[in-house]
Amino acid sequence: MVGRVPESFLDRPVMHFELSDGSTVFRSMGSGSPVLLIHGYPQTHVCWHRIADGLAGRYEVVAPDLPGYGDSRVALDDDARFSKRAMAASLVELMRELGHERFAVVGHDRGARVAYRMALDHPDIVESLTVIDIVPTIEEWEMIDGPASIDTFHWPFLAQPGRLPETLIAGAADVWLDHLMASWSTYPDRISPEAMDEYRRCFRQRSVIDATCADYRAGATVDNEHDAADRNGGHTIGCAVLVLSSDGRGDLTATWERWATDVRCEVLDGGHFLPEENPDAVLDALRTHLSSRT
Repeated sequence: MVGRVPESFLDRPVMHFELSDGSTVFRSMGSGSPVLLIHGYPQTHVCWHRIADGLAGRYEVVAPDLPGYGDSRVALDDDARFSKRAMAASLVELMRELGHERFAVVGHDRGARVAYRMALDHPDIVESLTVIDIVPTIEEWEMIDGPASIDTFHWPFLAQPGRLPETLIAGAADVWLDHLMASWSTYPDRISPEAMDEYRRCFRQRSVIDATCADYRAGATVDNEHDAADRNGGHTIGCAVLVLSSDGRGDLTATWERWATDVRCEVLDGGHFLPEENPDAVLDALRTHLSSRT
């Protein structure tokens, strides 16, 4: 399985859909209970190419590009458009247009931040939640301190105002993307060349660089405010939550139990890009979680 992109998922047609606040692209396959797969930075929906086939035998899988990422588009006039609340609302709109009023959500990286915000804001819609390799945004900001913050340097860098990070990254987009993909991976050779080519193609677009920086600026402002309001108000996620991580990141269970009432955590072998570095383990965990909750 490692090193090869399954043809069945990537041979599916890329669908384009107009939303009230932009446009999105997505692939869909399979039949059964719907599962929304949300990718992270600096990738596209292609990151699920080793997961979608394994789920499609039992579930209808929908994998979009996040607003502003890949080939999806959102106006760049206001960073608030890239709040996780706004992104979640856009994907809820997509799923409703596809006929899904209730569904499971699986998110990785920035997509996991959209996913848990969706579960908080739309509790009647999200049937179960899986987050991969994150803690909530406000908790992440509170951990960025001291020498360990070198590993998360991109958070404050990408959130800089005045289009400084966009301008710098645009001058060496491939270098930036390749560095992140390699340095965040334990097994970089397991990320297929075909997938890397697609990530580079999309990330070379200045609109994508601009949107992804706007995403991180929202993470430092409005997203942090939304998280603080929920945490201070005792607002928690009611559905079952599976947390998959590439490392312990402290006491993950204790962290997520501040945010949800039903949490199970698993640490898997691999780096940050678990859906590509260790797809079999991710699939096993997802199948168990989804089968018990959908």
